[in-house]
Amino acid sequence: MSSFLFSDDSIEEPTTPQLKSEYWDILIVDDEEDIHQVTKLVLSGFEFEKKPLRFHHAYSAKEAKTILEKEQLISVGLVDVVMETSHAGLDLIKYIRNDLANHDVRLILRTGQPGEAPEESVIRDYDINDYKNKTELTAVKLKTLLYSALRAHRDIQTIEKHKRGLEQIINASSSFLKCNSVREFASTILAHVSNVMGLSDNDIYCAAAINNRKESGSHFKLLAASGEGVEPNSSVIPDHVKELFIESHNLKASRSTETEYVGYFPSAGGGETMLYVGKDSQMKSTDRQLLEFFANNIALAYDNIKLRETVKDSQKELSYILGEAVERRSKETGSHVKRVAHYSMLMAQLYGLSDYYAEIIKLASPLHDIGKISIPDEILNKPDKLNDAEWEIMKTHAQTGYEILQHSSNEILQCGATIAHQHHEKWDGSGYPRGLKGEQIDIVGRITALADVFDALGSDRCYKPSWPLEKVLALIQSEKGKQFEPKLVDLFINNLDQFIAIRDSYPD
Repeated sequence: MSSFLFSDDSIEEPTTPQLKSEYWDILIVDDEEDIHQVTKLVLSGFEFEKKPLRFHHAYSAKEAKTILEKEQLISVGLVDVVMETSHAGLDLIKYIRNDLANHDVRLILRTGQPGEAPEESVIRDYDINDYKNKTELTAVKLKTLLYSALRAHRDIQTIEKHKRGLEQIINASSSFLKCNSVREFASTILAHVSNVMGLSDNDIYCAAAINNRKESGSHFKLLAASGEGVEPNSSVIPDHVKELFIESHNLKASRSTETEYVGYFPSAGGGETMLYVGKDSQMKSTDRQLLEFFANNIALAYDNIKLRETVKDSQKELSYILGEAVERRSKETGSHVKRVAHYSMLMAQLYGLSDYYAEIIKLASPLHDIGKISIPDEILNKPDKLNDAEWEIMKTHAQTGYEILQHSSNEILQCGATIAHQHHEKWDGSGYPRGLKGEQIDIVGRITALADVFDALGSDRCYKPSWPLEKVLALIQSEKGKQFEPKLVDLFINNLDQFIAIRDSYPD
């Protein structure tokens, strides 16, 4: 116990100022009061990303269940194994994961009696994130463990927020395109902004405006504003919001501050759409990303209403935006997802699929690499060949992409989940993540796999220059019946001119 309390190890801690009313909630489950006190003492002053810890104390598994049923935002649980029974902590783990279906909280088992629960079998059989003997947890090791657990919890929450936000954006797209007038469209904007942000209407201020790019910035027209309804007079919004609209118009660019965002999006017809969103609290990077997607979608939807475009056109643009967001992280061009989308649609049509399903594949295929949101930059953008450990991490993007999209009821996202999951499977069964073979691989995965490889090989990447067309075709031919379905390879080669035309239409 003394080494745990009074270790000479030291660790650098963040010195950034605390944000009010924001905490990392930590649940300590242990029947020894000393453990609660020592843990609090060691972690006093601990901060991660400007947020301190808030402790919840349970002295039995039963008390922990009561807390977990009430507290929905526990980030990390430090759980003792032996409490009211010799396996109370293990039973609590099963309850959290199975009965509460809580897979977000990071669970760390701590035990003073390792013989009661052998480490290897516990890690194998229980959904925990770490297992530690209390005697080995020095102060620095406990802090290091908590940093790691909080980072993992933060990343899970980020992915979940993106997933919910993307679903709301797609749902909003459908609503926009059902509008029969600009007034309906403006009202729909106000109804959906709070949903995309995951906040109540009272927590944000929103205003949407349109203008002509050649006009003065002060000539913008309001489509809607919080508390003012649709198409109000521009005088009803605060002066600083007007100034941000004018500044964005003059700079022809989106603007943001710590608490505000103005998205600027020009249209093909010479117009421009701007969306202002302000919060009382600081905006996170994920907030701005979702608003960027949403604001861009608003601009596209407004153009669609004006031009009477179809729902599918808007969904196409949204799919490109989401795909491009991932490509930009890996320093690849947005044209890649456009080309893959058009290749996939053409291949689906040549294969004999219906035009409707071919369009769905076109809209979903840009999401094939969305799981790369979870891959660290140093691996994603490594200019050299990945080592074995890095490659195993890179391979996880297929499963992660599937997990992000799989629970959506939206037809395009369902198709995108399948594509994300299966676009690295191979016809001969040597692919990943599941080693599917032949027609076990969904046709959407088989099509996107060929489209993605054709475009990736012919494009510059951080780890290689583009290949000449002859070398690309030779590789695809050599992988006929191995990586790719033979029928798809034949269709591709026999209709190569059409694929080349698509490639030339969307240059990097």
